[in-house]
Amino acid sequence: MILVALGSNLKSLDFGDPQQALEAALRAFAGRGVAVVHKSSWYRSAPVPPSSQPWFTNGVVSVETKHDPFHLLGLLHEIERDFGRVRTVRNESRIIDLDLLAYDELLADGSSGLVLPHPRIAERAFVLHPLREIVPAWQHPVTGETPDQMLERLPEGQQLQRIG
Repeated sequence: MILVALGSNLKSLDFGDPQQALEAALRAFAGRGVAVVHKSSWYRSAPVPPSSQPWFTNGVVSVETKHDPFHLLGLLHEIERDFGRVRTVRNESRIIDLDLLAYDELLADGSSGLVLPHPRIAERAFVLHPLREIVPAWQHPVTGETPDQMLERLPEGQQLQRIG
């Protein structure tokens, strides 16, 4: 199972509001050999860590592709660049953010430029709620925890609202 998180909190002249930009990113997947199998609802979330920047729109998708994880991560970064993202400061406002959360049971420690599973899955309500929605029985490849189990351990205070 291949899982990708999507987020946006800036309006784009080319792609519209954050939700429209995320929908456009999903359409861009298809042109790059990445098929969306399941898509969560969209969620609005306060920035993590807390800041004065605008709230984000977030979601999670499961995808199928013939691309290996390195090529897939490169494609996600390519889509981000196509949408105008320039990586300068961690956790800054952005038009688009695409994170490879998991690629089957693959483990990667970053020594090759790839970290899997994503190191902050268990720390983010805006990832865990949509993840639980589309794959409630998924288990973290290292801890064996389900989204519900990880949600139980989250500290209070992460604000999240389901859209629609």
